[in-house]
Amino acid sequence: MTNTLQLGDLLALGRRSSAELGVWLNAHDPVLAARMRDEAGRRDESLSEFVRVAVADFLAEADEETWASLVSAIRDAPDPGAACLARMTAFRLQLEGSA
Repeated sequence: MTNTLQLGDLLALGRRSSAELGVWLNAHDPVLAARMRDEAGRRDESLSEFVRVAVADFLAEADEETWASLVSAIRDAPDPGAACLARMTAFRLQLEGSA
């Protein structure tokens, strides 16, 4: 497994194994990994379930400005998949009032 993943790679990884997703996330961004595990646990979800809902929420609810911000973050990030995951996770937490 490489250090840089695209969003599709992250979602596929989560479908195969929440543990594998957690290993990758811990190696890439331990702070985000811990926050996501905590939030998933509060919701009684696995890490991969939490990610899938975050992506679905983003696709369903994000406005043009939020999409533009996401595209900019991905464009400028050394790891576009992780940047996308972080933004979509933050969006879910903001929607739920947990941010």
